[in-house]
Amino acid sequence: MILEEPGVAAAPAPARVPEYGSDLVVDLLQRLGIEYAAFNPGASFRGLHDSLVNYGGDHSPRTVLCCHEEISVALAHGYAKATGRPMVAALHDVVGLQHACMAIFNAWCDRVPVLLLGGTGPMDTMRRRPWIEWIHTALVQGNHVRDFVKWDDQPANAAGVAESILRAYRLMTAEPTGPVYVCLDAALQEDPLPKGVSLPTDLERWIHQAPVQVDPDGLQTAAGWLSQSRRPVILAETVRYGLCKVILPLREPRLNRA
Repeated sequence: MILEEPGVAAAPAPARVPEYGSDLVVDLLQRLGIEYAAFNPGASFRGLHDSLVNYGGDHSPRTVLCCHEEISVALAHGYAKATGRPMVAALHDVVGLQHACMAIFNAWCDRVPVLLLGGTGPMDTMRRRPWIEWIHTALVQGNHVRDFVKWDDQPANAAGVAESILRAYRLMTAEPTGPVYVCLDAALQEDPLPKGVSLPTDLERWIHQAPVQVDPDGLQTAAGWLSQSRRPVILAETVRYGLCKVILPLREPRLNRA
């Protein structure tokens, strides 16, 4: 622990410049306010692990080492229940994802936001190490949990990583909340970041969403449309006892009595 003299401001931390795809992921997680990342270390996300520790300084997100993937997801589940905020659970490819599936299903049933970041061996077969990265690669990883996550994705390049994680975050935190899964290619994590690839400057534009209850701005817009229309029609779908469409004229034209 560093003790500072009273009245002496700490020196500003040097600006970080991301060098690899996994560095960009760490910067994005920090800007999203993700405080912790729980995982049982796995080779398929070794790039992300390295960036969390050596690039991010093991701070925001801070790593929490676990003995099993199911424990990692369960820990993130409990953290979200206690704080109302999501955290990351990183999952090794294929076997790690299979180990975690029961905990992911629990988070799905409990409507809890958990950001699941997975890894896979390089999808470029010419870059796979013999044996190990062949058995740790699937097409695609998300198939295993797609029935009990809100959304899954596997971006193909560094430029798509930020957009994929931001979309996952927005869907994860939208009511009803739930887990989402983003798989990061091992080569994508470890390759140097292409020039010109950076994070969006306005993250709020990407993750902002209207609440489940009536949005005041939307309600005002709808009221204006209804008050200014001559023959409005309401289409009601997915009501409680089935799917139906109701066409209801709210204002009948005045009949000519002549």
